[in-house]
Amino acid sequence: MDFSLSDQQLHIQQIFRKLAEQEVAPHAAAWDKEESFDPIYTLFKEKFAPLGLMGLTYPAAYGGGGADFVSYVLALIELNKVCASTGLTYSVAVSLAGWPIFTYGTEEQRQRYCVPMFQGKRLGAISLTEPGAGSDAAAQQTTAVADGDSFILNGEKCFCTNAGYADIYIVFAMTDKSKGYKGISAFLVEKDTPGLTFTKQEEKLGMRATVQRNLLFENCRIPKQNLLGREGEGFKIAMSTLDGGRIGIAAQSVGIALGAYQYSLAYAKERVQFGKPICQQQAIAFKLASMATNIEAARLMTLHAAWLKDSGQHYSTAAAMAKMFSSDTAVAVTTEAIQILGGQGLLRDHPVERMFRDAKFTQIYEGTNEIQRLVVSGALLK
Repeated sequence: MDFSLSDQQLHIQQIFRKLAEQEVAPHAAAWDKEESFDPIYTLFKEKFAPLGLMGLTYPAAYGGGGADFVSYVLALIELNKVCASTGLTYSVAVSLAGWPIFTYGTEEQRQRYCVPMFQGKRLGAISLTEPGAGSDAAAQQTTAVADGDSFILNGEKCFCTNAGYADIYIVFAMTDKSKGYKGISAFLVEKDTPGLTFTKQEEKLGMRATVQRNLLFENCRIPKQNLLGREGEGFKIAMSTLDGGRIGIAAQSVGIALGAYQYSLAYAKERVQFGKPICQQQAIAFKLASMATNIEAARLMTLHAAWLKDSGQHYSTAAAMAKMFSSDTAVAVTTEAIQILGGQGLLRDHPVERMFRDAKFTQIYEGTNEIQRLVVSGALLK
């Protein structure tokens, strides 16, 4: 059993570490305070795209970087150590928006949408959740009715990351309500399509430098050639996309936890109380030991799930386990990081306050941890 990283994986890790430290970390607090996605959007176009990073895990023939999924996990850990908003937006663009089109799309769809997305010329998004369909993804109410050579979309989606900025949206809608989840189909919708509008940007607890808006469809006409996969295959596309996405959220959680741990460790070495650094107080030393242990367990679970995906093996259960454990770890570690800093930890002068707010999101999106436990227990009880 070989736990070492390849030269390519180490190289990619170093690229993202340098980008994170030089281009992201100095601005993360300001981006959070401003609650603006503009700087990250610009960063992707000016710094990431020229390096070929917006299609990291896809073949070079399509504008991608040809890297494996383990490399993608390493990249996400580095980004999320300093800014979870940047990490989330990157994961949506590369994995959630890119993978389903590349995997289920026609060659014409790959050339039209994947190539400019992977080259960083266009940004993607995915829209599954609705006001009445969160964890119950099969309760979709948005409809797509066939009309000649088109489908007519009507309905509302919510919590769509990158909404308003993205050029391409993967949208799920009911094409046959009588079939339940087997009547859901997926569509590729371009931003300027008549009948598609966006609501205001959501104001959130954390991930404040990301943008989420609702998508409103009013007699929105979509060409039939923009059907992704086959009609009725939408739920399958959504669930398989989320399997890979959950590995990304696990990696994000590891990065957030690692960033909070490293900052609180450095603080504990400098902060003196009762005549010695607080890291030498057993109460603090034991916290640090538990934090480091849980982060390492989460990291290994996440890398294992990514390795399974790269190896072509079943990874759905491993992804759910990694997402569940890593996100719980991120919340616990950021909580302890604030505790180690004491009153200072509650101030925005230190990043652990932001990391604490961001960590909570990882327990909720791309399937709440209650859903992850449902996935895992279902696999165990087969």
